[in-house]
Amino acid sequence: MSTQSQVPNIEDAQLRADIDRSLRHPVMFFFASGAAWLAVSLLLGIIASTKSHYPGFLGDWSFLQYGRTFPAHINALIYGWGAQAGFGVLIWLMARLCRQPSKNSGSILVAAHIWNLGVAIGTIGILAGQGTGKHWMQFPTFVWPVLLAAYAVIAIWSLIAFRCRNNDHTYISQWYLLGAILWFPWVYLTANLYVNVFDIHPLMAAAINSWFRHALIFLFFTPIAIASAYYIASKVCGRPIYNYSYSIGGFWALAIIAPWAGMQTMMGAPIPMFLQYAGSAATMLVGVPLVIAGVNIIKTTSGQPNKVANSPSLRFSIAGVVGMLLLAFASVILAHPAALKYTQFTIAGYGYDVLAIYGFFSMCMFGAIYFIVPRLTRREWLSSRLIHGHFRYSIYGVLFIFLFCTLLGGFQQGAAQEDHTLPWLQAVKNTLPYSVGMTVALCFLLYANFFFFIHLTLMWLRLGRRSSHPTLLSHKHSALGPHGPEGDIEELETAKV
Repeated sequence: MSTQSQVPNIEDAQLRADIDRSLRHPVMFFFASGAAWLAVSLLLGIIASTKSHYPGFLGDWSFLQYGRTFPAHINALIYGWGAQAGFGVLIWLMARLCRQPSKNSGSILVAAHIWNLGVAIGTIGILAGQGTGKHWMQFPTFVWPVLLAAYAVIAIWSLIAFRCRNNDHTYISQWYLLGAILWFPWVYLTANLYVNVFDIHPLMAAAINSWFRHALIFLFFTPIAIASAYYIASKVCGRPIYNYSYSIGGFWALAIIAPWAGMQTMMGAPIPMFLQYAGSAATMLVGVPLVIAGVNIIKTTSGQPNKVANSPSLRFSIAGVVGMLLLAFASVILAHPAALKYTQFTIAGYGYDVLAIYGFFSMCMFGAIYFIVPRLTRREWLSSRLIHGHFRYSIYGVLFIFLFCTLLGGFQQGAAQEDHTLPWLQAVKNTLPYSVGMTVALCFLLYANFFFFIHLTLMWLRLGRRSSHPTLLSHKHSALGPHGPEGDIEELETAKV
């Protein structure tokens, strides 16, 4: 009887191993190159932040002035790290859930190299003074078609994998992944056509640029992060999603509300008022699907505190879910018309971006990477201490930037700007201590992610340790067991028929 029950387990383990083997090179390339771009982005962010309170820093280098390093920092973070981490998780998750090995990993790997080439040219172009000056779209105009072509290859093969899946059921993670796959080209192509190609009024180009930023957060980064968190929570805890109906409702709520968000940042501009207030209302209401997904994921892990505490995958994912709930709260506060007059032209907007891209999305991606990489390399992580340090300093940096340096600093800066009896210099002085704190917080993040990049590179070189149990944040491995949900990388070697 036990022999018969082990045969399907071995066959299932063999299928998972085949899937991992087929995607090893493109997924690891996305992760490693993304981690490298994250370090570059944070270094550029530190330089830009330092210049905001010490303008003479590296003043002899024209390509390192604030007007170039800050947009280079943002775009390297979005397209160098964020997009590539999302692509790696997307194609691996889609293949695993479809139970279908990839037959075109070579094409995906070529697309990954093209994407990196485009990001490198775009970042150098910004530093060389050839940026467009449009937020989150500063790459020179010839770069976006290159990125879109590379993305098309990734998207097509992901859709083919879904179409040829070996089961009829569509998991909630697949709903979100399919949404991200289809929404990205719509958002990216529409924004670039209207902003960079068509001859439209500059005011509407600025409004579309504002919409693009929020659409990319809510319709690309958010679905991938939620899909990853749902998968990790269910897999590590070994239980189904708490409420599947709620998860589907959250997906459709996001699909209906999120496309309207974004134009509230143009509040007071001479564009149609309904666009401004519709954007404000949608940005506040987008908190509804975020809260639905967050509560659903947390309820899935409830009653298993040891796994949350010990599993690096689950700990990072839950931290990302908490970041998502904070993002929902921040969306309600910062998008309200009464608050916009204090935050519209302040550092609060940057704090919102950091919370969305790092505090929410990136933390979920780190959780997925700590889960996926051992399966791709057939090795375990070398050091739980490095993972623990990565987590701790990431949390410190994000919370310090969002709560202290941007919310408090942003409102204080905005209040000084609104007071017509005060000179403009007073608003600058009010921001100075928060700018210094932001520089320190970015150093925390760079410190954490430098060791993350080294750790990941060693794993890519398959220098990780051979082990029958996963790398946990505690020496008590019994919390998951040697062959639990995170310890199956040795199944084929240890299973006996």
